Amino acid sequence: MDLLLILLGVALLYAGGEGLVRGASALGQRLGLTPMVIGLTVVSFGTSSPELAASLAAVLKGSPAVSFGNIVGSNIANLGLVLGATAAIWPLAVAARFLQRDMPFLILISLSLFWVVRDGSVDQLEGLVLVAVLAVYLGLLIRKPAETEEVAAEFAREYGTAKLNVAWSLLLVAAGIGLLVVGANSLIQGAVGVARSLGVSERVIGLTVVAFGTSLPELSACVVAAVKREGDIVLGNLIGSNIFNILFILGVTALVHPVGVETQAVRLDLAVMLALTLVVWAFLTTGRRLVRWEGVVLFVGYCGYAAWLFV
Repeated sequence: MDLLLILLGVALLYAGGEGLVRGASALGQRLGLTPMVIGLTVVSFGTSSPELAASLAAVLKGSPAVSFGNIVGSNIANLGLVLGATAAIWPLAVAARFLQRDMPFLILISLSLFWVVRDGSVDQLEGLVLVAVLAVYLGLLIRKPAETEEVAAEFAREYGTAKLNVAWSLLLVAAGIGLLVVGANSLIQGAVGVARSLGVSERVIGLTVVAFGTSLPELSACVVAAVKREGDIVLGNLIGSNIFNILFILGVTALVHPVGVETQAVRLDLAVMLALTLVVWAFLTTGRRLVRWEGVVLFVGYCGYAAWLFV
């Protein structure tokens, strides 16, 4: 029963996130927003909605370890599982901006997270600071013309011109939010049930089962982009997702309810997340490409870490 709840939750989160993004994007176009603004706000927030819904559901149900584990575990899965598997299928070329701006920023906020959770929790003030940092980061991106053209082009390829009227767009947004709420509750209920049945901690379930479930949309999207040789889209999606997980998902969750953090999560899980981020950065600096053997190393490393958690 718990496994069925997890599968149902993942499916509903995927459908809800997709519906929210499609509806909100069409609504944004109808309201005259530029593709750049929609891409950096509506689409970015929408694609992070499964992680947000799962983290909020976990913390509101009294399982903060699942909530924090989902955030950190999603970042680990994005780099180890998703990026590793994608690069193993097709080598990825790297744009200079990832090395000069995005990866250093991700490393910086990953390091900062150690200080944020130093007292064993993320309170509302710290959540507000995280969200404010994200707002400044997005504001700086919007001011760059080159970024504007690139994001606009990617948005046009993915979503095209709005074909829905305002009423249908709002209905799709509402349906998406509803599916996200139901899916998140189903996933968390099933995940907590599995944790109790297997005798493992909720932290481990958050790092693995919940994080894997909420990372599946990124995995499918990145594999498709890799086959199309759109390496920039793959890296942009994953690096952007990890930035959003730390600043937006954790920030908003803490604003709603303080997030408790286990000592072991700080000593081990955050360290693994930071180490993996540094390894990816090191790989990307060698010839500005992520080749197959590097992807295999990331993938095998993730599988080893996930297996070790259950030992």
